[in-house]
Amino acid sequence: MPAAITFGFIAQTTNLSIQETLLMSLLVFAGAAQYMALSLLAVGTGALEIIFTTFIVNIRHFLMSASLNEKAHSDSLLKKAGYAFGVTDEVFAVTSMKQGNISSMYIYGVFVISYISWVVFSGVGHTVGELLPATLQQSMTFALYALFIALLAPSLKKHRKIIFLAGLAAVLNSLFIQLMAEGWSIILATIISAIILEFVEPASQKYTTAESPARKEER
Repeated sequence: MPAAITFGFIAQTTNLSIQETLLMSLLVFAGAAQYMALSLLAVGTGALEIIFTTFIVNIRHFLMSASLNEKAHSDSLLKKAGYAFGVTDEVFAVTSMKQGNISSMYIYGVFVISYISWVVFSGVGHTVGELLPATLQQSMTFALYALFIALLAPSLKKHRKIIFLAGLAAVLNSLFIQLMAEGWSIILATIISAIILEFVEPASQKYTTAESPARKEER
């Protein structure tokens, strides 16, 4: 809700109509891409350039979709194609933190709730944008960061290594983003962080669910 309202505010200041704002949320449904598109529209960028930039920004979805596919139950290609449209950062964060495998209906449930909220409150943000003080409008831009922190916090409490992984990925992404596109920097930072964590993690922690090699030798 706060992220969608913020998008509605920005869309209104970019001179998008309420119909255009709602259509973008209905058809695109990608927060980062929509924010980026607004900034490009504001400087008069053409449609093809916006589409290409959106692809680069959202290239991280290859990683998210591959990870989600490992957790999801086997289902028809048509059903997977349906909920693939709804794999946003927030939907992925919620579904990936659920213990065990997840069904298609669970993913659809998270997706539909997020989708309806995003579209409705995009319109609300556009409608009330002119009525709120400028200070309050600026404060709403921090809502998106607060949302991701809230989604990450439960995982941080359960696994200490996630703190290291998230922190290292953030530092690497801050460095890589100076040299490459945002989408590629996120992917590279994630891969390198995961590889480093695999090597530095104590070997004893890798046998929490399986029997250790020492025990196998004894038997």
